[in-house]
Amino acid sequence: MGSGQYLKYLLPALLQADPDLNITLVSPKPFNTQSHSDRLHFYYTPISLLPSVPLSSDLSKVWFEQITFPRACRRLGVDVAHVPYFGSSLSPTVPTVVTIHDLIPLVLPEYRGHALVRLYTSLAAASARRANLILADSAASRGDILSRLALPDNRVRVTYLAPAPDFRPVAEPEIANLRQKYHLPENFVLYLGGYDVRKNVSALLHAYTWVSTALGAEYPLVLGGSLPKKDTPFFPDPLRLARELGLEKNIIIPGWIAEEDRPLLYAAAMVFVYPSCYEGFGLPVLEAMACGTPVVTTTAASLPELAGSASFQLDPADSRGLAAAIITLCTDETVRADMIERGLCQVEKFNWENTAQQTLQAYQDVSTRHF
Repeated sequence: MGSGQYLKYLLPALLQADPDLNITLVSPKPFNTQSHSDRLHFYYTPISLLPSVPLSSDLSKVWFEQITFPRACRRLGVDVAHVPYFGSSLSPTVPTVVTIHDLIPLVLPEYRGHALVRLYTSLAAASARRANLILADSAASRGDILSRLALPDNRVRVTYLAPAPDFRPVAEPEIANLRQKYHLPENFVLYLGGYDVRKNVSALLHAYTWVSTALGAEYPLVLGGSLPKKDTPFFPDPLRLARELGLEKNIIIPGWIAEEDRPLLYAAAMVFVYPSCYEGFGLPVLEAMACGTPVVTTTAASLPELAGSASFQLDPADSRGLAAAIITLCTDETVRADMIERGLCQVEKFNWENTAQQTLQAYQDVSTRHF
C-alpha cells in the first residue's frame, strides 16, 4: 500500500477515534482537495530551490524531506510529526513517528538500483534511526527493520493495515456486469498485482501448465493490471513466458482494472492467487478474503501472518504445490466453501479502527517520551 492510500483510510479513522485530534497535512505541492472535517488542515509549503530544478526531481524530494518538512513542523508548532513512508528527516525538529511499509531495497538486492537509489536508501535508513518510533505493517517487516536498521526492540511497533470498506461480498448482478465490462468468463482464476520480479508471476504461469492439463480451458488465468511495457529481468513479460509454456489460450489479459471494479473482480474469481516472494504487508490477500474469494499464496515474509489458516500457503518456488491448491479450490466445493468462511473470519481481525487506535497510542507515547 502506498502512502497515499495509507493516508486515505488512516486519516478519517484517526479523526473518528479522537475527537480532540487536529491533523495538518504538509505538502510541497498545492492541494486539490477539500477537508471534510474542520480538524483536518492543509499546509502548502513550496520547496525553496532554484527555478531550474523541477519540483518532481529527486533533489526536490530530498530537500522537502530533509529541510522543508522539519522546518514546517517547527513553524506550525506541532506536537508530533508522522512521516507515512520510508523518507523522514535526518534532523527532526519535533517528536517523530515514521511508518515503514517495507525495506525492499535493503532486503532484495535486485531492487537497490543505481548509485543514486542506493544513496537515497542509505539516507532514508539513517534518518529512520533518528525517529522516536517506527510503525511497521507486519511482524515480518518489524523483524526486517530491527535487523537491517539495528534498532532496539522498543523503537519499532506493528500496526496492521486493513482492506477498505468497499471490499466485501457482492451480489451476482454486479458481478455479471463486471464480466461483461472486461469480457471475462463465468469461471476463472485471478492474479491482480504488479509484475516486477518479486511478485513471482513466473511461478504461477509454470503452475498453470499443470492446471491447464487437469482442467483444460474451463478455468483460465486472468492476469489483471498493466503488464510490463518491456520484457526485462526486473519486469519479465508474462505473455512471453505464457507463449513459451504453450499457455496462450488459457490466459486472459483484461488490462488496467478501475479502482472501483477491484472488489467486483475479486468477488467474481473462483480463486485468487498471490505467489509473491516478498511483501511488507500483502494487502491483496486480505482484499480477496473480504470479498469472499478463496486464496492461494506463499509462505514468504508477512503473508502467513496475514492469511493465517484461511488460505493455501506454499513455498514461492513450489509451482506444483500452487497448481494442486488451485485445482483443489476449483473442483472441491467443500474445501472451497471452508476456505471462503475461514477467509471472512480471518479478515475481521484487520480494521482501520484498530490501526487508528494503535497509531494514536504511538503519538501519545512519543509526545510524552513514554516508551
